Amino acid sequence: MNIDALRLFTEVAHKLNFAAVAEDRGINPSSVSRVIGQLEKQLGLRLFQRTTRTMTLTEAGETYLLRVAPIIDELDEAEEHARAINSGPLGTLRMTASIAFGERMVVPLLPEFRATYPDVKLELLFTDTNVDLVSAGIDLAIRLGPPLTGDVVASRLFPTTYRVVASPEYLSNASTIAKPEDLAEHACTLFALPEFRSEWRFKSRARKNLDEVIAVSIPGGTVVSSALSLRSVVLGGGGPALLADWLIGEDVSAGRLVDVLPDYEATATSFNTAAWILYASRAYLPQKVRVTIDFLRERLGRI
Repeated sequence: MNIDALRLFTEVAHKLNFAAVAEDRGINPSSVSRVIGQLEKQLGLRLFQRTTRTMTLTEAGETYLLRVAPIIDELDEAEEHARAINSGPLGTLRMTASIAFGERMVVPLLPEFRATYPDVKLELLFTDTNVDLVSAGIDLAIRLGPPLTGDVVASRLFPTTYRVVASPEYLSNASTIAKPEDLAEHACTLFALPEFRSEWRFKSRARKNLDEVIAVSIPGGTVVSSALSLRSVVLGGGGPALLADWLIGEDVSAGRLVDVLPDYEATATSFNTAAWILYASRAYLPQKVRVTIDFLRERLGRI
């Protein structure tokens, strides 16, 4: 059995698109179709149901994939372990994160990572859309929010906190914000995600009963789809905004922004949020992925 044909079969099974697999490999789509056709002829069964518009795995194809995919993973692991004896981690690692997190937290680490692991090539996809790890061929993802569930491995990188902030210039000309309810008098700057643009939630840091939550309907003056742009609007004198501490912590320390409700915890979703490292749930974890996880934990887990 041709190992590359089996590997190609698993790639097509995940993407269900000859052209996409061909583009990844830098070959002609007809070559992919020909290899799959030869494999089907050799097995004496149809692996894919193909029409002019769609492609799906047949029942036989799904059964075959369940058996073949672990074998390919074992072969990749054996090959990587053999190479790593002399060369260390190598290969291409594809990672995704939100635009703001990627630019603020990941990009500054790249020179050190490249110096430490020169044989690991990085492909970074910064997007505010949650892409599917398997279909997009993503090795690692960093996601922000409450504890995650699903068919992935999720490991907490660090807890996240939020602050309601405004610029000193804005506050010098605005009514006082002493308690969460005062925000009703301000045209706040809102993040475009649905849960961020209607209601913010607060807990008093001083109150012993920390389960008491104050929910405040937030009037919006401006809605922004990018956290980085939202920060820029607030720095430029826009209304108060709810932003993650990892994004504006330095601005608050430098006096460019003011935490207007320092006596309160704040959130738009859950008070138990974090930055999470995600990777596909499978037994085989390439060395390039393992060292990247360890690197991110070492550099970002201190926050």
